[in-house]
Amino acid sequence: MNVSSQTASANRYAKVIEVSKRVRWEIERDVIRGRRFAFDRTFLPAGLSLVDELEFLTPAQRRRLSQVQGRTYANLFGLVERFIGAKMVEVGREHALGDQVAFEALVRFTDEELKHQALFRRIDEMLAADMPPGYVCAAEPNAVAQAVLSKRTWAVLALTCHIELFTQAHYRASIAADETLSPLWKDVFLFHWREESQHAILDELEWQREDARITADERDAAVDDLIALVGAVDGILQEQANVDAGYFACHLDTSLSAARVQRVRDTILKAYRWQYIVSGVGEPRFQALLSALVTPAQMQRIQDALAPLAYAKPAAALPMAA
Repeated sequence: MNVSSQTASANRYAKVIEVSKRVRWEIERDVIRGRRFAFDRTFLPAGLSLVDELEFLTPAQRRRLSQVQGRTYANLFGLVERFIGAKMVEVGREHALGDQVAFEALVRFTDEELKHQALFRRIDEMLAADMPPGYVCAAEPNAVAQAVLSKRTWAVLALTCHIELFTQAHYRASIAADETLSPLWKDVFLFHWREESQHAILDELEWQREDARITADERDAAVDDLIALVGAVDGILQEQANVDAGYFACHLDTSLSAARVQRVRDTILKAYRWQYIVSGVGEPRFQALLSALVTPAQMQRIQDALAPLAYAKPAAALPMAA
């Protein structure tokens, strides 16, 4: 890395610290504020939940399905932030006796990720009190984190960058302007977005730093790790879609035929694949970052692995501008 690039990176770490201090928030004081979720409102917008593709559901049933998906959307963020926080502790340690600005930025990142996990645990407790019993979060956070962290750092940072870029894209393109959402649910993701915007900058910096450190052969192996991680994420989504469809169908005020329950299950899986994989892969900033770090042959391997998931998008896809 040349001197001008080092200076630019140092300036970006410093800017992250400045913004982190300015947007800092607390769960109860700033987000919850003594409120409850409004169950006469939608949680997850239709552009993310794809509930409008289930034409046989009534508006009230679609709203309830958006609430089930909204609960899972929050829980899955809490899940992935377990391994993200752990990875940032690891990469931050590499700065501990060197660049103190970078070190502070990553310490703040880790602190905020811990707070986000606490936020999503608080949200699930609140939702559990007001939703019917039987909801299940299919994956165990520590087991997922251990599996992810067993992969090469380059791949983990790529996945992390992907997640935190689609978080921004979802908020800006779908959540921010939707006035039909539960105000508290919307605020949860407003405050989450404010800090995740800075995290994505650090993801980019650390991913590029790791890429500059490794050999071509190590990068090639890391691409395989990234493909494996995306496959593992998809496995989690399949399991969660299955239990969410069962939970939703169990608590409907009318019964659905087996064929319609299957359509609900398939649509939930399509929505989760759109939310957690496809929308992020297609996000322009992520595409630019990935393309700059891999060879055309490696990019083709990634695209081939993703091809079976390409169907998972709404009829009118969201603009994914972060």
